[in-house]
Amino acid sequence: MSAKRVVVEVLNGEAVYPPPLWMMRQAGRYLPEYRETRKNAGSFLDLCYNPDRAVEVTLQPIERFGFDASILFSDILVVPHALGRDLRFEEGHGPLLTPITAAGIADLNPETFHVNLAPVYETVRRLREKLPSETTLIGFCGAPWTVATYMIAGRGTPDQAPARLFSYREPEAFSRLLKMLAEQSAAYLIKQIEAGADVVQIFDSWSGVLDEPSFEAFCVRPVAEIVRQVRLAHPTVPIIGFPKGAGFNYASYRQKTGVTALGLDWTVPLSEARGLQREGAVQGNLDPLRLVAGGKALAEGVDGILKALGQGPFVFNLGHGIVPETPIENVWAMVKQVRNG
Repeated sequence: MSAKRVVVEVLNGEAVYPPPLWMMRQAGRYLPEYRETRKNAGSFLDLCYNPDRAVEVTLQPIERFGFDASILFSDILVVPHALGRDLRFEEGHGPLLTPITAAGIADLNPETFHVNLAPVYETVRRLREKLPSETTLIGFCGAPWTVATYMIAGRGTPDQAPARLFSYREPEAFSRLLKMLAEQSAAYLIKQIEAGADVVQIFDSWSGVLDEPSFEAFCVRPVAEIVRQVRLAHPTVPIIGFPKGAGFNYASYRQKTGVTALGLDWTVPLSEARGLQREGAVQGNLDPLRLVAGGKALAEGVDGILKALGQGPFVFNLGHGIVPETPIENVWAMVKQVRNG
């Protein structure tokens, strides 16, 4: 590492003030330059698998805002796609897949997994070459539970009832699916690290819909296995776990999974976040709609987070991804307020 990458330092426990910042989904539709690239890219998957364009859109928010970290532009569902499942994205509908059955799990094919994902690894290599040396490069994957919910329902649903029902009715098949996804996701993250990622993040966007035993079985154990395998290959690379909506389960998530840092959604009370920070770095947790609203709502949100978490190891971020209708001037206002401390 030729320059100090402050996000890496903070994730490893160093307190820095003002804190470093980046945003989940920071390369996206709120940026006019992204919309222009997207218009010329073909399908969303074409954009994810085209290293030239994926590098271009990943760099756009860095060039505009100078964030301290850059996250690979891709999608969590490239993992099932690389295992042989069909996948398409339709405007207004999001990702669509053919729902997988218990019998279909046996047909998942890991043999060509890395071949199918070679363009993603090439994107990571090029990003590390093109990014400023002080900018942290973050790779990522979806957590097995969240990825499985889309594979089973074939789309996003409000409460992931199809996956929950599948887990109750077909427990052995569901266990096999989570095991396969954990193994392949770990291999995917390891390849991203080998290509140049400094940090990896595991997104469990649907952990908040589960009861306590299901959270333990479907969220904690598969992520712990991913962490174990990544650590065997790369013991010092920080791993961020983001179990969105985990609520009371946040308290033990870091200890049970072994993640280095916790990504916090915007519903986590700042008093609770301070307690979690005593165990290690935290990341978050501005409500993305405060960023849309701007003005007093934004300023008060940023100020409260900085006061609560700024004195410990902390990476400023949103509590989920930035939404497309976010005004760019509000992002600038947030960046300025965080930078000024």
